[in-house]
Amino acid sequence: MDFTHTPEQRELYAAIRDFARDELNHDLEARDHAGTFPRELWRRCAEFGLLGLPVPAAYGGQGQDLLTTTIAMEALGHGCRDNGLVFSLNAQMWAVQMPLVHYGSEEQKRAWLPKLVAGEAIGAHAITEPGAGSDVFSLAARAEPVAGGYRLNGRKTFSTNAPIADVALAFAYLERGDGRPRALTAFLVPRGTPGVTFSEPIPKMGLRTSPMGDVVLEDCVVPESARLGPEGAGMRIFNSAMEWERACIFAGHLGAMQRLMEDCIAYAKQRRQFGQPIAKFESVAGRIADMKVAIDAGRFLLYRVGWLAGQGRNAVLEAAVAKLFVSETHVKAALDALQLHGGYGYTKEYPIEREVRDALSGTLYSGTSEMQRRIIARCLGL
Repeated sequence: MDFTHTPEQRELYAAIRDFARDELNHDLEARDHAGTFPRELWRRCAEFGLLGLPVPAAYGGQGQDLLTTTIAMEALGHGCRDNGLVFSLNAQMWAVQMPLVHYGSEEQKRAWLPKLVAGEAIGAHAITEPGAGSDVFSLAARAEPVAGGYRLNGRKTFSTNAPIADVALAFAYLERGDGRPRALTAFLVPRGTPGVTFSEPIPKMGLRTSPMGDVVLEDCVVPESARLGPEGAGMRIFNSAMEWERACIFAGHLGAMQRLMEDCIAYAKQRRQFGQPIAKFESVAGRIADMKVAIDAGRFLLYRVGWLAGQGRNAVLEAAVAKLFVSETHVKAALDALQLHGGYGYTKEYPIEREVRDALSGTLYSGTSEMQRRIIARCLGL
């Protein structure tokens, strides 16, 4: 496995990093404080081509492979200080667009992918419920066959982009009523469909520019053409989306860690105590050195997932390992950065406190750290 960037990948990385630095960071403090979704910046990202990176050209995308897209998402996290925007973009790309690419009918692809890629529509992935988070088998949402389609009932929560979404990819257990076992099935539910409600944003600790909310289905009837994939394919679709997420969303975390390290280096060189820059103190330099180790290790773990996917090989174990390592080392790096900045890091004068709040979410979404350890243990035969 050779993870050296090709000239094209190096050029792409630099272009995305510079675009993000120049275009996506203004007024971030105010947006974070108010919890405002930056729709205009979303459109700029779409115009730049970010949302279309892994989508085939036939549907308005660029058709990039997973490794190249991972590198691109790392560049986005490096240049963009708005971790919420980075997260919302990734949530749509991996949990809505890629299921459409791999499981959608031609009609569904042509109806939704061009609009999602162009930033004209926003998608939300709706599976988590108030009583069922990691335990997908306990989902209460139900789909009942009716003439020409399905009647959906259930309440989804913690759904990224839901308050602003034009379409939700919602999961429900199909109850056929003929003695066959229930089957988890996925449905595309557009805003405006009778019986579906998208809630207002749920206030949260971090990633405040990324709106999160509920999708409520009350006798919501959708046509058969709204079903994504065959009946009972829901678990396969969900697992596929999570594998993509664990590789590419956490590339953004890797870029954020790189940015944190660079900020810490600059601060440690200019901040003086006891007559010298604090960078000269072993305890300070050691924290920054640990950040570099974590970044390099995380990069190789994530790139390995991209490489395996490019070879058409299963990467469930490797994706769980990468997600667990990067999410937890990102929290450590953010806390180390706060400690290094001392009292200033705890104030809003510096962006460190926001970085800590945002980093903590990575141990929860796309499967908690505990779930990743469970996946790893199961893959090891435990």
